[in-house]
Amino acid sequence: MSAACTIRPAMPGDAGRIGQVYDEGIRSGQATFASGSHPAEERRAWLAGRGRRAPVFVGEIDGGIAGWSALAPFSAREWYDGVAEYTVYLAAAHRGKGAGAAMLSHLIETAPSLGYWKMVGMILADNAGGLALAASAGFRTVGIYKAHGRIGGEWRDVALVERHLENPA
Repeated sequence: MSAACTIRPAMPGDAGRIGQVYDEGIRSGQATFASGSHPAEERRAWLAGRGRRAPVFVGEIDGGIAGWSALAPFSAREWYDGVAEYTVYLAAAHRGKGAGAAMLSHLIETAPSLGYWKMVGMILADNAGGLALAASAGFRTVGIYKAHGRIGGEWRDVALVERHLENPA
């Protein structure tokens, strides 16, 4: 188990480290369809463009940023107004030690105060760690998008997970 993970709102000064953790996830081939690098300037603009209902948090361990997490509206359609999509990214050195669970729990606790009653995630279907994290937090897999996107020219499937926040996990 790693040291305690302190979770706080992301600040503009965190943008460089957020980009580094994101880029590490991209290079792993297990975290996202995104590509390219995400330098501090790009991540600062990304942070500045997020609304009240799309917060970003960082998880700190021993004074350093171990990862980041975020909520965002699932859709702009009003009938989905209470559904949030979640994201959790951890630096490889901090995976499997409880920081991801702490960060996802924080999102689950925060979401209702932002008007969300449900959280969903889209996880690459072969990302065992991401799927285990979701399951441990009470999410259930509700389906698989087959050949949903390509990474390195290879078609990849995406698992859809959900958790209704007003019902027991």
